[in-house]
Amino acid sequence: MRTTESGTSFLKDAAKSPDGAAPPPRWAIRAAHVASLTTLPSGLWRVALAIGLPVGYSEASARELFDAPGAGSAYLIGLTVLLELLSLLSLGLVRPWGEVVPRWVPLLGGRGIPPRAVVISAAAGAVALTALWVPFAVLWWWSDGDGHLTGTAHTLVGLTYLPLALWGPLLGALAFSYHRRHKKGRP
Repeated sequence: MRTTESGTSFLKDAAKSPDGAAPPPRWAIRAAHVASLTTLPSGLWRVALAIGLPVGYSEASARELFDAPGAGSAYLIGLTVLLELLSLLSLGLVRPWGEVVPRWVPLLGGRGIPPRAVVISAAAGAVALTALWVPFAVLWWWSDGDGHLTGTAHTLVGLTYLPLALWGPLLGALAFSYHRRHKKGRP
C-alpha cells in the first residue's frame, strides 16, 4: 500500500471525510488519476507547437494558423495549463481536498464543501467534456483536419487528442461515485 509524506496510507488519508462518507473505491482512485492524465498528450503537443518544434505543420502553416512560435504561443501554453489544472480537479473527487477546503486557502480554509455543489459541478463538466471530446475524437479520423497536416501528422495529432474522449466519461463515473459516498441515509 502506498504511503503519503506523513506516513499514512493513501486510502486511510482518503477516508478522512467530514460527513463520515466512505472512502473512495480503488477503481475511483485509479479513474481519477487516469482522468487527470487525459490532457497530457495533447498538452505536450500544443507546447511543442508553441515553441516551434515541427509537430505536423510546416513553419509557415504554424505561423499562419496559430501564430506559433509568436504571440499565439501564449494562447497555446495558456490553454494547456488551464486544461491540465481542470483535469487535476478530478483528483478532488477522491481526495480530502474535494470535501474540505485546504487550510492554506485564505478565508475559506477548513470549511466543508457541499457535496451537492461538487456533484453538480462534476456532472456538468462530465456532460460538457463528453459532448465536446467524444465527437471530436470520432470525427477526427474521417476528416482531413485543417488541410495543413500530412497523413502521419494527422494520425499523431489524432492520437494525442484521443485520450480527451475518456475525460468526460471518467469524470461522470467519479461524480457518481462521489455522490454515492456522500448521500445521506446510505446503508
